[in-house]
Amino acid sequence: MSNLIVETASNGVTRITLNRPEQHNALDRALIDTLRRSIEQLNSNTRILVLEGRGKSFCAGADISWMRNSVTLTPEENAADALALSDLLNTLDTYRCPTIARVQGAAIGGGTGLAACCDIVVASEDASFGLSEVRLGLIPATISPYVMNAIGRRHARRYFLTAERFDALEAYRIGLVHDVCSSHELGYRVSLQIDKLLKGGESAQGAAKRLIADTFGRRVDDSLRQELAERLATIRSDKEAQEGFSAFIEKRPPNW
Repeated sequence: MSNLIVETASNGVTRITLNRPEQHNALDRALIDTLRRSIEQLNSNTRILVLEGRGKSFCAGADISWMRNSVTLTPEENAADALALSDLLNTLDTYRCPTIARVQGAAIGGGTGLAACCDIVVASEDASFGLSEVRLGLIPATISPYVMNAIGRRHARRYFLTAERFDALEAYRIGLVHDVCSSHELGYRVSLQIDKLLKGGESAQGAAKRLIADTFGRRVDDSLRQELAERLATIRSDKEAQEGFSAFIEKRPPNW
């Protein structure tokens, strides 16, 4: 049985489902590599990527058996394993289209990291999060920049050190989650986000993601202002923008 299920609907919504329910979709090297390759190989038909987990949990973090075997690896092999996870997180974080994490049950360690790499996180009330690494004598190294981008340095100083679990409402409070709902509403609430995203231009959404990545934290100086003006000037002449202008004036939906 495949550890991953990839399905693309006619409206361009691709669902990637982690498919190790008996292991609570814990990450081992095989799943990490398969997930990264699957994201990289998605074709242009994909407009929105939804990441979800089959069964009770979204992703319970690293597979303990896999982690335990690290003692038998050389330093170079351990570094390669860590870099493989880092490559997956970067691939998801920088994916060209909007991404949604559909979270239920456990989203611990690497599961929290996967959620933090998605643009939108919708979680059921039974979801639980945590950065449990220090309780195993580890650190949340590869996921740390993505989690800190989501929750901020101050909250990271608490949760990286205590390794305590926190629920969906706390995840919402600190900025990791955007929407919390009952478990039976989870699919519906994800569909609401999909409907909103489909109203936007695909090229514009990709450009907006790059804009955030390129400008967050930068000082607003003459160089940045000039760069942003040039970006806007370029996209205003794009066919997608012209269609958006025409649709607005003509009071009709755009052709995307």
